[in-house]
Amino acid sequence: MFNIEEELKKLPGKPGVYVMRDKNNTIIYVGKAVSLKNRVRQYFRKTNKTERIKKMVSLIDHFEYIVVDNEAEALILECNLIKKNRPKFNVLLKDDKTYPYIKIDVKSDFPGVFITRRLTNDGAKYFGPYANPGSAKEMIDFIKQRYKIRQCRTLKPRTRPCLNYHIGRCLAPCMEYVTKEEYKEQINEIIDLLDGKTDKIIKELTEQMQIASQKMDYEKAATLRDRIQAIERISTKQKVSNISENNIDVIGIAKSELQVCVEIFFVRGSKMIGREHYFYPELKDMDNKEILSGFVKQYYMDNPNIPNRIMMREEIEDKDAVEQWLSTILEKKVEIKTPKKGEKLRFVEMAENNAKVTLENKEKDKSEILLEIKEVCKLDKLPRKIETYDISNISGEYMVAGMCVLKDGAIKKNLSRRFKIKTVYEQDDPKCMEEVITRRLKHSIENPKGGFGELPDAIFADGGITQIRATKRAIEKYNLNIPVFGMVKNDKHQTRALMDENRNELEISQNLMNVITQFQDTVHDTAITYHRKLRDKSITKSKLDDIPGVGEVKKKELLKYFGSVKKIQEATIEELMQVKGINEKIAKELKEQLNSWILAKKQGAEETLRLVLGIMELTFLILPFLLGMFLMPKSRRNFACNDVDNDTYDCRQNIVLMGQRQGNESFPNVVCINADSNPHKKDKTQNQQNKNPLKNLHVTLLL
Repeated sequence: MFNIEEELKKLPGKPGVYVMRDKNNTIIYVGKAVSLKNRVRQYFRKTNKTERIKKMVSLIDHFEYIVVDNEAEALILECNLIKKNRPKFNVLLKDDKTYPYIKIDVKSDFPGVFITRRLTNDGAKYFGPYANPGSAKEMIDFIKQRYKIRQCRTLKPRTRPCLNYHIGRCLAPCMEYVTKEEYKEQINEIIDLLDGKTDKIIKELTEQMQIASQKMDYEKAATLRDRIQAIERISTKQKVSNISENNIDVIGIAKSELQVCVEIFFVRGSKMIGREHYFYPELKDMDNKEILSGFVKQYYMDNPNIPNRIMMREEIEDKDAVEQWLSTILEKKVEIKTPKKGEKLRFVEMAENNAKVTLENKEKDKSEILLEIKEVCKLDKLPRKIETYDISNISGEYMVAGMCVLKDGAIKKNLSRRFKIKTVYEQDDPKCMEEVITRRLKHSIENPKGGFGELPDAIFADGGITQIRATKRAIEKYNLNIPVFGMVKNDKHQTRALMDENRNELEISQNLMNVITQFQDTVHDTAITYHRKLRDKSITKSKLDDIPGVGEVKKKELLKYFGSVKKIQEATIEELMQVKGINEKIAKELKEQLNSWILAKKQGAEETLRLVLGIMELTFLILPFLLGMFLMPKSRRNFACNDVDNDTYDCRQNIVLMGQRQGNESFPNVVCINADSNPHKKDKTQNQQNKNPLKNLHVTLLL
C-alpha cells in the first residue's frame, strides 16, 4: 500500500523528474525539480493552489521519481516523458494543424528545394512556417523556373539526363554536367531569397514586367506580376525596426474565461515571415510563467528551426536550464529575454495583442452561439456543456446509441461516447433513450471523476416530444434539474426546429440552426457508425470468435497464417503453435473446440438428412393413394370403417378378412375409424346432407 506521507519523507534533495499517477496507474503529470524533496512536497501543502492543481492532487494515487545529475538532464528527461506519455495536466501541443516549410538539404552536394510539413533535426535548412500554403507553392515554382536546380527527390546516377535538362530547367547534376561550386552558387541565392533578401530580385522582376508591358506582351507581364506578389507574400510581412538579431521568436500569451492562446512570431533577417498560434482550453487557471515554460520546452523539443533569441513577457523559472538545453541542440548560444522597454518590448506587446485578437476572433462566434442558446432556451446560466443522444437500429436489431458533446460552442469529438442497449429487446426508441441517459447520469453521480466528467448544462435529444419525455424520466430518477430540448427533423430528415418540453418550437437564427444541424448530424453519424460496426462484425463472425483465449488479434494472425478456418481445422497442434501468440494450451483448446464444432455440424447434417428422407418416404406412401382416390371410379371408392374403441390391429385384421371375403376388387382403399359412431348406422339422408363425409373421422391409410 502506497502511503503518500511516508513517501514524501523519503524524497531526496537532488535534481530529478517526478511522475504523478492515478489509481489506474495512468501518468497524469510529469515535472522536473532542482530539489525533488522541496518541489513534490509543495503539491500536498495546504497553501493557495489553483483549481487545476487541486483537481490534479485529488487524482494522485501514487508517485515515482528519477534522480539525475543536474537540472539540464532533468529538463531533457521531462520533455521526453511528456512527449511519450502525453499527461493530462501538462502543457501539450495538441493542435493538429501543421504549416508548410521550405527545406534545403545543404549537406548534400547538389541540394534540392522542397516543401515539407515535417521538421526533423537532420542538418537541413528549414524556412518557415508559412501560413499560406499556396504562396509557398508559388515560391517553389518561381525558384524552379528561375534557377536550374534538380527537381527529383533522390539524386541517382543516370545513363542520360531527364526531360528537365532538355527544356532548360535543370543542369543535370546526375550526369555531372555541373560542378558543385556552380550549383552551390544558385543554392546560396535561393537561401538569400528565402531569408528575405528580396529587394534585388523584386527590382529585377519589376523591370522585366514593365518591359513586357511596353511590348504589349501582357501574358508575360501578368506572369511576372504574380511572381512578384508571391515573393512579397511569402518573404515580406512586417519590418522590425532597431532589432539587430537575425533570428528571433517572439511569444505572446492571452487569456479568456474559456481558454488560453499562445502566439509565436518568427523573425528572420529582421523581417517577420510567419506566425503560429495554439489554444489551450484546460490551462486558463495556470500561471503565465508555467504556461510559457511548458510551451517553450514542448515546442522546441522536435523543432530544428531554433532561433538565436526567444523573447516573451515573463521570465520562466527554469530559464537557465532551458537556455543550456536549446544551446546544446542548436550548437550556438540561445538566449531567452524578457525586454522591459524600447522596441523589443513593443514587439512583445504586438505578439500579445495579436494573441488577444486571435483569441477574440475564435471565441466571438462561439460566445454568440452560447449566448443565443441561453436566451432562446431561457437558461439560468451559460450552457458551456451540452450533450445530445441518438438511437440507431434496424427493426430492433443491433440497438445502439451515440452521444456527442458541444462544449464552449464547439463540437468535441473526443468526448463522444457509444452505448449498447442492454435492457430493451424490441424496437422502442424512447425506452432506449431513457436507458442510455440513465446509465450516463448514474456514471457521473457515482464516479464524478470518471470518464464522462461533469454533468451537462443542457441535453438536446435527437427527436421530438417522445424523446424529450423519455430523457426527462431518466433525469427525474436522480432528482436533477437539467433542461431538455428536442432537435426535430422534417419529412426529408433535415433539422427543422428546436423544441422545448411543452412542444413549443423555438425561434432561432440561421447561424444557430447550422450549429444544431451539425450537432445533430455528428451524433447521428456516431450512432450509425457504431451500429454498422456491430452489424458487420456479426456478418463476418466465425467459429474462432467463440473460442476462449482467441481474441481479435490472434484470430487475424491465424487467418493470415492458414488462410481459412478449414485449414485451421486440418492443422496439427504443432502447426498451430507456429502462429504468433498461440501457445500449447490455446492450440489444444482450439483443436478441441473446432473438432466438437465439426462433430456437432456433422450430427446436425445427419439429423436433417434423416428428416428429409422420412418426409420423402411418407410422401411416396401417401401419394399413390391420393392419386388413386381421384383417378379411381366412384364405384370403387370403398370405405371400411370401424369404431375408434377397437384395437387398430384387430380393425386391420377384420378389414383384411372382409376384403378376402368380398374379393380383391372390393378391398378398401381407405379405412376410416369413426370418432363418434359407425357411419354405416347413420341415416342415408343425413349422409347426403353432410358435405364432408369424413368429418370427425380418423383416417388410416393402408398399403
